Amino acid sequence: MPENPPARPASTILLLRDGPSGLEVLMVERNVASEFASGALVFPGGRVDDEDMSPDILKHCRLVPGDDDLATGLRVAGVRETWEEARMLLARPIGADHLLTAEELEALEARVAARIGRAADFADLATSGEIELATDAMVRFSHWITPAGRPKRYDTHFFLAPMPTDQKPQGDGHETVHTIWISPDEALAGGQTKRFTVVFATRLNLGQLARDSTVATAMVRAATSNIVTVCPEMLKIDGRRILRLPLEAGYGGPDFDADDIPIP
Repeated sequence: MPENPPARPASTILLLRDGPSGLEVLMVERNVASEFASGALVFPGGRVDDEDMSPDILKHCRLVPGDDDLATGLRVAGVRETWEEARMLLARPIGADHLLTAEELEALEARVAARIGRAADFADLATSGEIELATDAMVRFSHWITPAGRPKRYDTHFFLAPMPTDQKPQGDGHETVHTIWISPDEALAGGQTKRFTVVFATRLNLGQLARDSTVATAMVRAATSNIVTVCPEMLKIDGRRILRLPLEAGYGGPDFDADDIPIP
């Protein structure tokens, strides 16, 4: 393995809803047996697969003007990972403006399964000809690259998106064992009390999200923000490990104590 492997494109979606007490985000608890972020509370996401950029998938997306195949593939990967890890599908019925309801999703799965003779996977649903992936509903939120020197590196794009109406999340039982709608402040507090394991990048992105109290304001803020790429630099200052981030990224840095931070 090379000493500094290239960072693989990856995507993460922060699904949002307006809860009884304010803004809530969907998070999943990773299986303790997972290779990455074992046992941590994270946002659904993962690396971009070749199929995410295939013509068969891309033609079933509502495209964002100016996005090339990779940019659209990042959005598709976020939709796919959210489906695989939390069973929430960010899509619209063909020709409709509303996001897919729980009833529409259940009926779609049943029709596709009957047609192909097995349970439908993401590609089956996406290419069914009955839906369009709502990639245009996603707003860029942040961009993180795993620091150099790590054995596995990811070039991860974070997106905000509204909750798909009344769909109910559920873990896949393999990578994710639990799903939760939670306010950013509660997730941060749970990380501090060790109720949850919250990794560094997740914690800082929760802090950014906590600045807003509704889905609408969070989406507008993200859409009008300048996204600054963050690739943390590991330093040693006065005998302590420090992570340095670009100050202009807006996380309140630039330096963060890293002695107790497991860096993925």
